[in-house]
Amino acid sequence: MVPHLTTALSGPLLELEKKFLDNATSIERWLRCQWNEHTPPFYASVDLRNAGFKLAPVDTNLFPGGFNNLNPVFLPLCVQAAMSAIDKICPDARDLLLIPENHTRNQFYLTNVARLAGMLRRTGLNVRIGSLLPDLAEPLSVVLPDGSKLLLEPLQRIGEGGRRLGLKDFDPCAVLLNNDLSAGVPEILTNLHEQFVIPPLHAGWATRRKSRHFAAYQEVAKSFADYLGIDPWLINPAFGLCTEVNFHDGSGGECLASNVDMVLAQIRAAYREHGIDRKPFVIVKADAGTYGMGIMTVHDAREIVGLNRRQRNKMAVGKEGMQFSEVLIQEGVPTCETVDEGTAEPVVYMIDRYVVGGFYRVNTERGVDENLNAPGMHFKPLDFETCCSLPDVCLDPDAAPNRFYAYGVVARLALLAASLELERSRPDDGA
Repeated sequence: MVPHLTTALSGPLLELEKKFLDNATSIERWLRCQWNEHTPPFYASVDLRNAGFKLAPVDTNLFPGGFNNLNPVFLPLCVQAAMSAIDKICPDARDLLLIPENHTRNQFYLTNVARLAGMLRRTGLNVRIGSLLPDLAEPLSVVLPDGSKLLLEPLQRIGEGGRRLGLKDFDPCAVLLNNDLSAGVPEILTNLHEQFVIPPLHAGWATRRKSRHFAAYQEVAKSFADYLGIDPWLINPAFGLCTEVNFHDGSGGECLASNVDMVLAQIRAAYREHGIDRKPFVIVKADAGTYGMGIMTVHDAREIVGLNRRQRNKMAVGKEGMQFSEVLIQEGVPTCETVDEGTAEPVVYMIDRYVVGGFYRVNTERGVDENLNAPGMHFKPLDFETCCSLPDVCLDPDAAPNRFYAYGVVARLALLAASLELERSRPDDGA
């Protein structure tokens, strides 16, 4: 279920894309067999980087917040995939409670919530929105940029002994989180009786770690590469991990610098093997985090030692005031994609095991070796030419539908890694 696109793309032809195109049937069979063994997350988005010589995921979000950035033509795909996901979890579901982030002033994010709620209603669900805002005592109506309204209601523990979560006169079968739990798991979400919470609580950043995700992705990439007969490096970013870094007082700097050196050495070796003439870099970022916070580009370990106070403070704190002590050092994958004269990277959205759309994150103020999820970014939706088509063998490997097929393949590998990650990190009580 991969969209056919009309978005104009430019960039060098990838041998990898041709490999995917030539082996599309066997790739789909391989993925189908994997889904027989592993349950995909309810939804996810994957940030990809296309270097022209390498196509790899650099982040996987299990609480995607950009459904408003998808082209509306993607809606039928989203509804179809959501139906499939809901049927697996709660086939008789009638009522669903959607819990968003506490971004009542972020109109773009709230538009995403409205788009998500509307999509789920089209699956036959009665959807209401419960807020975790601590001071919300009465329903709050928020006016969106298009003039429509979104109603946020205070959450309540309901039922006998308060064992279920709902709203006034609303007892849902399932609870869908669009909140990544960066500030921790609120007590009101715990110990629920006979209610499905999706994604599960351990998918939130209170417990989730990027290093565990990319360790699982390494396994998936190697297995897939062995099956397809390609070098796994072409789809897999190397990484290292430091678990005791304190940017405020500078402790842990030796661990960080040594890991930067280690990953840079791995990249140099791979560049020599593949005949790539460019300066390698790494991305240093919080092992638990989101919204592009706590991220920096490093070309040399000496840059870590020389951080000034402003740089250290920027790296030390993330969303919801989280303090970082665990840091991922990830191979930097430069992007060859440009849209509207800006540096760009594709973001692929999935529901259940299906690709349902995507967009380009574009930033005219950032370079090809920098984090684009930063001030100055905007989004360019990917457009349909015809709905739900397969890759087109009559076109060049880097033609729009075929390039997006390659994006969809690698994004689904990251989705499979997220499945493994969640299986392995599930608490003993199964919560």
